[in-house]
Formats: sequence, structure tokens, C-alpha cells
Amino acid sequence: MKKTLFISLLLLLVFSACQRNKRYLVVSKIKSTAKLATTETVINKVIIGQKKKSLFGLVRLGSAEFVAYSQATVKTGIDLTKLKRNDIKIDGNVIELNLPPVEVLDFSYPFSSYVMDTVLSDNDIFNKIDVIDQENYYRMAENDIRQQLKYMGIVEQTKENTRKLLEGLLTNLGYKEVYITFADTNDLIQQVNINQ
Repeated sequence: MKKTLFISLLLLLVFSACQRNKRYLVVSKIKSTAKLATTETVINKVIIGQKKKSLFGLVRLGSAEFVAYSQATVKTGIDLTKLKRNDIKIDGNVIELNLPPVEVLDFSYPFSSYVMDTVLSDNDIFNKIDVIDQENYYRMAENDIRQQLKYMGIVEQTKENTRKLLEGLLTNLGYKEVYITFADTNDLIQQVNINQ
């Protein structure tokens, strides 16, 4: 009887150690990816500007129009280093993950992608769009892109891509049921500003 009790306790200890090791393996695999960028979005932006010049606000001297093309690249994903202990629940072959919110991991709006349209841009004799004006239009376009990110479906696509990737990883680790939820992504634009 004592021998059976001893073997049962030993098996229980081995089983619980295996469970802890399995949890450690899962947590370390997930956290090792750190910032998991699962979506890259390229946004083409047309920049339009107009500059009017008048004499004493009464007589219009001329107007100048400006058109250029630019491109931004936005990478979104999940920062897995923000996972907390209670965000991962394992019960046998069932695992539940509550992931941090989707955030912008990289925002690139290089000036090298900026191309002026010389056909549509037009300077007047009395009014010209100079480099400072172009820079202002470029900055306004960048700000507009940042403001519109939350309406582009990027958050939903990132969640879908992340879910597929992690479900594949966890299924390969032997889990039969994988449940993944995400913390609310309150304001994507706020995160873009913080990261820049």
C-alpha cells in the first residue's frame, strides 16, 4: 500500500513537472518572438496643395497649385513582451491566450518616395510654391495618414494574421483547442505617435 501511494505521488510530481515544463515551453516560444509584426500595409497618398496670393486681401494676384505622390509603409502587430502570467491558460490540450492590443510597430514615410507631378503642379508669376510650402504639404499628408489608420481595417487584418500564425504554432506544439482573444485597441494613432 505504501509502495502504491509512493508511486502515485511520484507520478503526480512527474506529471506536474511536465505540465510546468510544457507551460514554460509555450510561454518561452510565444515571448521569444517579442514584437510580432504580422501585417505590413503600403499606403499611397496624393498630396495636393494650393497657395493664393492677394493684395490687401482684395485683389487676387495669383494662385499656385501643387500635386505630388508619396508612399507610407505601416507595420502592425502585437508586442508579446507585454503578456502577463494570467494571459496564458493551459488545461491539458486546451490553451487560451489573451493577447495585448494591436499596435503600430513601425511607421515609415520616407521623403524618397515623394514625387512631384510637374504636369499638374502650376506656379503663377506672382505666386510660387517653394520648398518650405512643399515640406508643409508633406507633413500635413503624413498627419492625415496617421489620423486615418484606424479606419483602414489594419487592426482587423492584423488580428486575423496573428491568430492564424499563433494557432499554427500552438497546434504544432500539440494543442487541440486554441482560443485567442485580444485586448482592446483603443487608439491606434496614439500608439503611432508614441513610437515615432
